[in-house]
Amino acid sequence: MKGQILKENGALPLILPTLIVMAIFTVLPLLEGFRLSFTNANLLNKGAAYVGFQNYARLFTDANFWLAFVHSLILTVAAVVLQLVFGLILALALKQKVPGIKFFRSVIMASWVIPVAATAVMFSFMVEPGYGYFNILLNRLGIHANTYWFGSLHLAFPLIIVLHLWRNVPFYGIALLAAMQAIPETQYEAAEIDGAGPIRAFFTVTMPGVRNMVIVMVTIHVLWTFNNFDMVYLTTGGGPVFATEVLPVYLYQEAWSSYTTGYASSIGTVMFVILMIYFIVYIRAYQRQEE
Repeated sequence: MKGQILKENGALPLILPTLIVMAIFTVLPLLEGFRLSFTNANLLNKGAAYVGFQNYARLFTDANFWLAFVHSLILTVAAVVLQLVFGLILALALKQKVPGIKFFRSVIMASWVIPVAATAVMFSFMVEPGYGYFNILLNRLGIHANTYWFGSLHLAFPLIIVLHLWRNVPFYGIALLAAMQAIPETQYEAAEIDGAGPIRAFFTVTMPGVRNMVIVMVTIHVLWTFNNFDMVYLTTGGGPVFATEVLPVYLYQEAWSSYTTGYASSIGTVMFVILMIYFIVYIRAYQRQEE
């Protein structure tokens, strides 16, 4: 017991520099943003006066904020659920022993390692009218298409979801494949002896075996997608006509276009609270299942 305590106490000097760096670059900016949310801070004016909860009261009557919130919610739910579904399908495909599968496993992560800026530019060119690959393909199939998809009220938001899928599904697939490969083959053999077919074996053996990985992947990507700024900003900037406006982009526009940093800080604080509530509820639900 004493040796364990000494070990723990001896580890403190090793992690102290990391804790200090985290406090400087994470905790302090978080606290400063929370403080600014109670002020009328503006980049065009010196100083900031305390205004209490005025910024938060403004949020409740701000139609653009609620539109961005709904879009963020839809994007997060749709992207994470579809990424999980297609990631499972991809993992099952990668698990098969067929010629060339090792090569495919090695190149499947290409879409994930490509910088987001390059991905946004590539997709923008692919949906251009006239010479965009998607429009050319549809025209050859006999479907008249000559529009910039990111400029369409009806196509822009679904295309943002597709962009998330294209980038993240391979990561899901590789992570879930690793979890599947850790499942002992004896469990599948026992399921087969019990008369389980492929579908039943998937739900009784595979899914319980990858459950922890699913929890980790879903949690990480809910946090990442809800906070994601670059994919929307680099492709549509929140347009056309707020059709793809999400909270991170709206926060950025309030801070750096309207210069109302106090109000932007209140948006950031609300986003932080929403994600913390999700995280706490999710962890408690997981702990109850473990019990």
